[in-house]
Amino acid sequence: MSATEETLPSSAGAAVGRRIGIGLMYGLWRPRVLGAWRIPSAGPVILAGNHSHNIDGPMLIGTSPRPVHFLVKKEAFIGPLDPFLRGIGQLKVDRTSADRAAIGQALGVLERGGVLGIFPEGTRGDGDFASLRTGLAYFAVRSGAPIVPVAVLGTATPRDDGRSRPLPRLRSRVDVVFGDPFEAGDGSGRRTRAALDQATERIQKRLGAHLGAARQLTGRPDQT
Repeated sequence: MSATEETLPSSAGAAVGRRIGIGLMYGLWRPRVLGAWRIPSAGPVILAGNHSHNIDGPMLIGTSPRPVHFLVKKEAFIGPLDPFLRGIGQLKVDRTSADRAAIGQALGVLERGGVLGIFPEGTRGDGDFASLRTGLAYFAVRSGAPIVPVAVLGTATPRDDGRSRPLPRLRSRVDVVFGDPFEAGDGSGRRTRAALDQATERIQKRLGAHLGAARQLTGRPDQT
């Protein structure tokens, strides 16, 4: 299943989105990007990030060395955000069902040699990769694209009273740590439910290990 070039999100739009992201993220906060060189300079790649705050997606768009097409929940495509998100090459996905259109577009991005961004936990949470859906494994096994784990740390820091902040403190440091790319499949090419479940387990271990290493590297042992 793949989308035709006419229905794929715009690669030029994603490049514009990256420039916007650079301006906003570096203008409002102080991103410290580590390991960006680990992202292959060409060819299909899947960025798999932890997700604990709404700005995690824009932060990755603005700090990735390559333009990224993120799978974004359909609820975000409202009002003026709808044409904007489409214009910068992001993919609208219905998380309540197997969204065949979004799946086809995502595979099309990878077939075109682009970068697909996914938050494999499916929604904002603790940002610790504790609960992964099989979607990431499906895209990785189906396309053969390597997965690059990425940890975003410092976006969900609490206020002094312990409550969550609507946004990180302005000009505060946010760490974005990219890991080594890896293959999700076992080499057999199988896409059975059992094979995808096994791939998901392998992915979860790699992502969890990367998050732990990123926390140690950045001195943020308990932060997301």
